[in-house]
Amino acid sequence: MNSHEFTQKEPIAAIATALGEAGIAVVRVSGKDCISKVNTIFKGNDLTQKPSHTVHFGRLYNGATLIDEVLVTLFRSPHSYTGEESAEISCHGGVLVTQAVLEAVMSTGIRMALAGEFTQRAFLNGKMELTKPSLI
Repeated sequence: MNSHEFTQKEPIAAIATALGEAGIAVVRVSGKDCISKVNTIFKGNDLTQKPSHTVHFGRLYNGATLIDEVLVTLFRSPHSYTGEESAEISCHGGVLVTQAVLEAVMSTGIRMALAGEFTQRAFLNGKMELTKPSLI
């Protein structure tokens, strides 16, 4: 890895799997304080106290409404795809549940990612180059 300075930008989220009927779907989040924001809607282990590359079972809520039982995988900076603090929420598949998870995530102040923004952040943070395979 080079001496590139990793930056933490505002947190973003997006559905990382194809929409439609499936057993599992993944909502990806990345950026400054994203793990603590996800922790506010997650009931289970305190995600803010857990190390990188660990998976945690719990329930995801939007307010008082239970959305789904989920697994949250944590990636601490700079050891993530984007080089930022990141998390992936694995939920039950299907359009309704996946959209409800994304809406709950966005209710914490995390915004919707622009198309290609995760990859853009990875590039800007020195996690990939246009002429080489990924450095993850």
